[in-house]
Amino acid sequence: MINEKVIIAGFGGQGVMLMGQLLSYAATDKDLNTLWFPSYGPETRGGTANCSVTISETTVNSPVISTPDSIIIMNKPSLDKFQPKLKKGGHLFLNSSLVKDVVVRDDVNVYNIEANDIAKRLGNIKVANMVILGAYLAVTKVFTEDEVLEILKQKFTGEKAKLIDINRKALEAGRLAI
Repeated sequence: MINEKVIIAGFGGQGVMLMGQLLSYAATDKDLNTLWFPSYGPETRGGTANCSVTISETTVNSPVISTPDSIIIMNKPSLDKFQPKLKKGGHLFLNSSLVKDVVVRDDVNVYNIEANDIAKRLGNIKVANMVILGAYLAVTKVFTEDEVLEILKQKFTGEKAKLIDINRKALEAGRLAI
């Protein structure tokens, strides 16, 4: 039975909200119950941003996630804020390009993904979010890369359609980074 609760957090402009939306839309496409709950800091770009996504085969009753199954962390302030909430045995996906030399809990599964570095090698720093999302998908198997890519194709139309290929490569690179 699918019942995944994930918190995604970082600075505004890192694609945190897009990751949450893609997961929520993929859930809707698969006729699952889902809730995407965004939270913005004082600025959209550069301020803190996080979102909670619940994906379930049963009814979702609240947008609040007190104990997530997984957290995707794009920066140090987000690690400090959300690491204590992660359930024992949960999954912590850490953008180790930006978050270095940190002490993380020893009762969770930690995946250090050099998301920014990988994105730079791909030629576009803005796909760091897709790199770490690819790692998340590889571990949790809540959706396939193809299912998320289909949602991306629906969202990225017109001029943005040219970004689909680099995002596909980023999802794949994230999977391979595990």
